[in-house]
Amino acid sequence: MGITTFDNSLDYAKSLDAQDKLSALREEFYIPEGMIYLDGNSLGLLSKRAEQTLLDMLQSWKNYNIDGWTSGEDPWFFLPERLGKLMAPLVGAEPEEVIVTGSTTINIHQLVATFYQPQGNRTKIIATSLDFPTDIYALQSQIRLRGYDPETHLISIESRDGRIIEEDDIIAAMSDEVALILLPTVLYRSGQLLDIERLTAEAHKRGIVIGFDGCHSVGAIPHYFSKWDVDFALWCNYKYLNAGPGGVASLYVNKKHFGRVPGLTGWYSSRKDKQFDMEHTLTVEHSAGAFQTGTPHILSIAPLIGSLEIFAMTSIEEIRAKSLHITQYFTQLVNDALAGLGFTLMNPTEDPRRGGHISLHHEEAVRICKALKDNNIIPDYRAPNIVRLAPVALYVTYEDVWKTVQVLKAIITEKQYEKYDSQRGVVA
Repeated sequence: MGITTFDNSLDYAKSLDAQDKLSALREEFYIPEGMIYLDGNSLGLLSKRAEQTLLDMLQSWKNYNIDGWTSGEDPWFFLPERLGKLMAPLVGAEPEEVIVTGSTTINIHQLVATFYQPQGNRTKIIATSLDFPTDIYALQSQIRLRGYDPETHLISIESRDGRIIEEDDIIAAMSDEVALILLPTVLYRSGQLLDIERLTAEAHKRGIVIGFDGCHSVGAIPHYFSKWDVDFALWCNYKYLNAGPGGVASLYVNKKHFGRVPGLTGWYSSRKDKQFDMEHTLTVEHSAGAFQTGTPHILSIAPLIGSLEIFAMTSIEEIRAKSLHITQYFTQLVNDALAGLGFTLMNPTEDPRRGGHISLHHEEAVRICKALKDNNIIPDYRAPNIVRLAPVALYVTYEDVWKTVQVLKAIITEKQYEKYDSQRGVVA
C-alpha cells in the first residue's frame, strides 16, 4: 500500500478494502449492523475473544474459588506478568520490562513518585501545554508532595500554533534545573506523534530522566522503548488495545532501573516467592512487577487476554502500515470533499509525525458530533472544537471512511447540525 494519491470514488474505497491484509480481523469484533465506529481512540470495540476470556475467567472463579490464584489455565497470581510478556512486543520491550497493573493516573503517580528525585538545582519537571489533563494534575500533585510549587516547578512547553509541539522547544527547555520529563507519545487532540527516540537521547545527554504516556499510541504505533533507552512509560489498554471500559492499564520500566524501590510500594511490589512470607521488610521484585501495589483486578484484566490474541495474529508493524495508509486516505478525502466548509485538519501531514486518529477543528464540533451519531457514525468530541475520528486498523474499513466524509459534507451543506444544541454531554 504505497499509494500516495487516491481516487475519491466509492468503488476505489472498496478496492482498497479488497487489498487490505487485515480485513479478516474485522470479523473478530462486535460491530452493530449499520454502524461506523470511529471512537476506538477513546474506547475500543469488544472482540469475541475478549468476551470469551472474560467468561472463562468467571468460570475459573466459579470452579476453583480461592485456588484460582494458582490453578487453572490462567492462574491469577501470575496473570499480570504473563500479559506483560505478551504485550512487550507492541512497545519494543523485554518481557520483564512490562507489567499490566493500575490505571493511567495511578501509574503516572507511581512512576513519577519513583523517578522524580529533586536534588540540588534539579527540581523541575517538563510537560506540555497540550497534555491530557490527568497528566498535569498528577504532576502538580507530585510536585506539591515534594514541597514545591507547581507554578514555578512545572515547566509547560507551549505550542507555537495551538496544535503541534516542536521537539526543538522541548529540547531547549532541558536545562540543569530539570529533574524529570513526562511527555505524551501522541498528543490527544491533534494526533501528533512526538520523536520519542530523539527526545530520549537529548534528555539523557543532559542527565534527565524521561518517560512517556502512550495512551494514544500503544496498539496503533510500534515503539522501541528498550532500544531507545526510555526510562519509563505507561498506557491504558481500553483504546487501541480493546480491553474494555476501565480495563487495567500497563507500564514499562527500563531494566536498568530494576531493583529500585518504587515510590509507592505494596505487597505486590514483593518478589513473587517472598510475597506470602508476610515480612515487614520488602524484598523488591527484580522486574517491572515491582511497580504493582495491590491485588490485581482479575475480572478487569480478563478481556485483555483475548484482545492480545488478536494482536498476535498480525504484527504492530502491519497495523501501523494500514493505519498510516488509511489516515492518509482520510486526510485526502477531507481536503477534497470538505474544503470551504469550515473544517481545519489539525494533524501533522508527515507520516513520522502522525498518530492513529484524524482531528478536525470546526466551530460547530459539538453539533456535528451529535449529527454524526444520528447518522450512525460514532465520533469523539474534545473541547473546545475538535471532532476526533479514529480509523482503527483492526476493524475500520476504507468504505467506512469514504461514507463518513460524505456524511460530514451533508451535515454542513444540508445544515443538519442546526437541529442540535451546542451543549456537550457530561461524557464527551
